Order: sequence, then C-alpha cells, then structure tokens
Amino acid sequence: MGDAVLQPARPSVAEGAHRVAVAGDPEAELWVPAADIAEPEVSIVIPAMDEELVIGEFMDWALEGIVRAGVTAEVLIVDSSSDRTAEIALAKGARVLKTPARGLGRAYQDATRVIRGRYVICGDADCTYDFREVAPFLARFREGYDYIMGSRFKGSIEPGAMPALHRYFGTPLTTFLLNLIYGTRFSDIHCGMRGITLAALKRMRLSSRSWEYASEMVVKSMRMKLKTVEVPVHFLKDRKGRMSHHRRIGWTSPWHAGWINLKAMLIYGADFFVMKPGIAMLALGLAIILALSAGPLTVGGVTLSLNTMMVGVTLAIIGLECVFLGCMAETLYDPSGAARRRWLGIFAYTRTMVVAGLAFVVGLGLAINFVAAYIGAGYTVFRDIITTNHMAVTGLTLIMLAFLTFVSTLLLHAIAAYAPRLGDGGEQ
Repeated sequence: MGDAVLQPARPSVAEGAHRVAVAGDPEAELWVPAADIAEPEVSIVIPAMDEELVIGEFMDWALEGIVRAGVTAEVLIVDSSSDRTAEIALAKGARVLKTPARGLGRAYQDATRVIRGRYVICGDADCTYDFREVAPFLARFREGYDYIMGSRFKGSIEPGAMPALHRYFGTPLTTFLLNLIYGTRFSDIHCGMRGITLAALKRMRLSSRSWEYASEMVVKSMRMKLKTVEVPVHFLKDRKGRMSHHRRIGWTSPWHAGWINLKAMLIYGADFFVMKPGIAMLALGLAIILALSAGPLTVGGVTLSLNTMMVGVTLAIIGLECVFLGCMAETLYDPSGAARRRWLGIFAYTRTMVVAGLAFVVGLGLAINFVAAYIGAGYTVFRDIITTNHMAVTGLTLIMLAFLTFVSTLLLHAIAAYAPRLGDGGEQ
C-alpha cells in the first residue's frame, strides 16, 4: 500500500479572522487576521510547510524586526502544511495564503497575487535567518535599490548551521559559475533571505517551481538591470527537534537542488555559451575561406588547400548559427526590451534580407562558374581550374550562410514580436 497523501490543513478560525477568495486561483484561499495591517509598506513573504515547531518564534522575530525598523509591514505566510503552522501564524497576526504543495518557487508566484507592500522581503520560516534584522533591507530599499541579496558569507554562519558540503563546495561553486557566466559579483546566490520591490517581482514573472527559483531570481535581476546590492545576514542552525527539508527528503536532495539551480543558470544563460564563441568561430572561418579562395596557400612549408577550407566552412556555418541563437536567447530573456531593440536594429528586416540575397547571388555565380569550368574540362579537375574549385567552395559557403541568415532573421523577428508578452508584461 502506498503512502497516504497529506492534504494541506485549513487553519482553525481565530477570533475575528476571515477568509478571502484569491482571484485567478481557485485552489488558494487567503486568511486575514483580526488585527490586519492596513496599507503596509513592506511585505515579509515566507513559504512554509509543516513548521509548527518554529513558526511561533519566527513570527515573534518578524514582528520585532518590523518594530525595530519603524515600518508598517505585513507578514504573509504561504502555507501548504498539514499541521498547525497556519493556525499559529494567523493567531500571531500573519496573513496566511493556503495553497496546495506546489514547490518553493511556485509559492512566491502564488504570493504575488496578494502581496500589498511596495517592498518584499523573502526568507524561510525555520528561524535560520534572523528576521529581527530587516532594517538593513529597508534602508537599502529607501536608497533606491530594487533587488537586495542577503549574504551569509559577508555576515556570519553559526557553527553547525550549514553542512560542510554546502559551505565549502556547493554554494561557492555555483556562485562562482553564475558570476563567471553573467559577469556578476555575488558572494552567496543561494541565500534565502533577499528583498525585491513588488514592481520588479511582478515584472520578473518567475517560472521555477522548486529550489531553482533562487538562481532564476538572481539571473533575471541581472537581465532586468535591477539596481542590486548585498547585505550581510546571520545564518543560524536549526532549532532542536526540527529537521530541515533537505533531510526530510533524503540525502539526494542537496544534490538535486544544486543540479536544478545549475540547470536554471545554464538555461537562462544560453547566450553566454553561443554568442561570443559563435562570433569567434564565424570570424575565424571566414578568414580561412577568404585566404584560400584564390587557391592553395603555403605557410611555413605546409600547404593549405581544400581540406583546410572545409574546416573554415564548418566554423563559419556553426559560428553564424551560434550568433543568431544568442540573439534569439537574449531577445527571449529580455524583460526591458533593450536587447530586442538592439538586435532588431542590427538585423533590420529589409537590410538583412538584401544582404542575404546578394550573398546568395554571388555564391550562386561562383558555383556556376565552377560547374561551367568543370564541364569545359571534360568533367575532370585539372590544375588550371583549381582556383575555380576554391572559389566554388567560397560560393557554396555564401549560399549556405545566406540561407541561414534568411531563416534566422525570420525567426528572430518572430521571437521579438512575441517576447514582450514573455518578459515585461507587454511593454513596448
């Protein structure tokens, strides 16, 4: 017999609390406490699942942090528990958004519908992040920052709080890779305590459902060119008797989390792997082809001929396609519209089609010239048509590059026409 599936429990109705339907999500319901905060400036948004052991202390910390910061704030618990987590949080004054268990990343997507604060501070409900210290985040928001990353490495890590595998291998490695790919300088991309303006969070349109939301947020903050800063945070070990979610799932959970975070970085950074290498391959391939178009070339006692040209052809074709793939990827990932405008300007439809057409015609002429010479030589390649032979390879390459340019330009413009709905909500 399989294990029973636990359904999220409804909170007991605290005195004066009431339930509100969530527009657009029939599976969710919002529970509002009696002493609800009107017009909060800050929303502390916390996903939680089966945290009744610590949720009360977390709420005390969060409320203390709000008082210390001198700000009007709400605490929104996104709960999919089967225990008393929601009931305790509601009694302590939190708003509780009850949803099915749909993943950590999905919890933030669900919360976006009901967040009221201008600024959002995210984190965990397990008291590993000290929410008595929200004032530094608020100060950075008021300085004009859009995205604020907590950093445990710039702050402090309590002994026993982070397994050695995470502290000395997993987190530093994935942080290094993200910084390498995107040219950023983050010190701790997996820190769960972070802040973002509500406007930026809505524009970000998170799609990750699980742990990889952390990398998606960081990458999209860079793509959106958000004004970003890090603040030190203190990372504390689990309360006695509480088991972390990684341990609840099993020993493979940290590896799975690392893998899907790496996957998110690679997917959202596809242009890094194709754009610059593509430009280099295209330039090298064209240089080889042009150098050998007039016939064999001897360099340092080595004769370069058709075999070398084939290498150049391969590099040029792969390189051009990589460049176009990079343009398409940047257009898809572009919430601001800047990349879309840049690439549509460089590959303007009419101009690009004219260039591709001319390249095709020139290439066709060179190829026909070779066919005519081949027929004239009695279908035998003699030394006197070797130059024509090399020119034919150049011509065929131009035909292939022209075709790739034609097709890729069509696809780039098609993506650009659709991309605004994927990025910034349709902003033109």
